[in-house]
Amino acid sequence: MSTNTINLKNNSRSLNDFSITDIGDDHLFTGLETPMKPDAFKISDDEKKQRIAILFEEIMDVMGLDLTDDSLKGTPKRVAKMYIDEIFSGLNPANKPTIALFDNKYQYNQMLVEKNITFYSNCEHHFVPIIGKAHVAYISSGKVIGLSKLNRIVQYYAKRPQVQERLTNQIAEDLKSILGTNDVAVIIDAKHLCVSSRGIKDESSATVTSYYGGAFNTPEKILELHNYINN
Repeated sequence: MSTNTINLKNNSRSLNDFSITDIGDDHLFTGLETPMKPDAFKISDDEKKQRIAILFEEIMDVMGLDLTDDSLKGTPKRVAKMYIDEIFSGLNPANKPTIALFDNKYQYNQMLVEKNITFYSNCEHHFVPIIGKAHVAYISSGKVIGLSKLNRIVQYYAKRPQVQERLTNQIAEDLKSILGTNDVAVIIDAKHLCVSSRGIKDESSATVTSYYGGAFNTPEKILELHNYINN
């Protein structure tokens, strides 16, 4: 068996000769694509919500919560609805935003920056929130995209269990494909509650990741971009 193996039956895993215990809380991801089963969409969203509600009710019961209490008895269904329709809706390709491009009739050939896009994601290691801002930039290759669509692309990839490095690259790669250009940049500045609310419990730290493609991958353009963002 290779070093990149998963065995869920005995809850063991090794990655480059490190076990889950060895890895601990390290910031780890295994590729650009969100790990999904081949049959992830074999059942409908409604059935998924029904099954999640049953399973979450069991979790609450194991924790000792009184599910007959008026405040708690609706929680399993609320959580299931939230998972499928809201915070993890980006897992379903059917929810990917439809993007229309327009001719760059203004002949604007400098960088366009959409900054401070607020997003809420969830850490795939502990399923607790990642809260941050994304800054997205591109240089037109002849087509332009509606500003709100930049926000929607960020939200689509954020609304799934995530690792920040993967989120950064997924947004960048999708924008490159949509816009037909490598001249794309993405910077994400985020706070991870798996760091601040548990584990090391560091409330002051934040994580910054970036992607600089094409014309953006020069010291001059990187400086210009950061000047836009910090202005």
